[in-house]
Amino acid sequence: MPASEVVWTIVVAGGSGQRFGAIKQFEPLGAGRVVDLAVAAAGSASAGIVLVVPAADAEREGGVAGGATRSASVRAGLAAVPGEATIVCVHDAARPLATPELFRCVVEAVRAGADGAVPAVPVVDTVKIVDAGGRVLDTPERSSLVAVQTPQAFRAAVLRRAHAERGEGTDDAALVERCGGVVVTVPGEVTNRKLTDREDLDWARRWLATATAGRS
Repeated sequence: MPASEVVWTIVVAGGSGQRFGAIKQFEPLGAGRVVDLAVAAAGSASAGIVLVVPAADAEREGGVAGGATRSASVRAGLAAVPGEATIVCVHDAARPLATPELFRCVVEAVRAGADGAVPAVPVVDTVKIVDAGGRVLDTPERSSLVAVQTPQAFRAAVLRRAHAERGEGTDDAALVERCGGVVVTVPGEVTNRKLTDREDLDWARRWLATATAGRS
């Protein structure tokens, strides 16, 4: 990474765990916790990390308190990123198996000129657009659809501008897109699975145990 680029990463771990049934970011995984793996991967490609956690855990974890929504939590983290940062990555702690290489790929895409870069994997199922009553309205062409992951990387100034409007989105790329920013995709990782429920965590533990045994 050229000396002119300063990369910081916001690791978003502020969820309450309502769907999961517990605060999943602090669940054991491998030799540490879910959040520890996410932070370790981010650290491999970043000059610094801002960890966003529930307010009650901020002092213990050395992080900043999250907000009521994901976007609000990212804004809390962004406020703690120093002004010298030129590229900011945003990563969900719920994706603890993202590799350092994936971080480097999204950062490189921004360094090459994009306003933002997101990992993407092909959609393998047919997707339907439905109304509130469940009636099918349209069937998009599957070849034009991808599912996106984190980490996502952005020009720092562009991300700050997008969040200045205090909008809400399921990811930060959506906010940048609304501001007219150019967001590109890089190949995602099948193993970069989001831990939504207990089954996902069980899968991650099995996969990590197998991968660790293969390296020994």
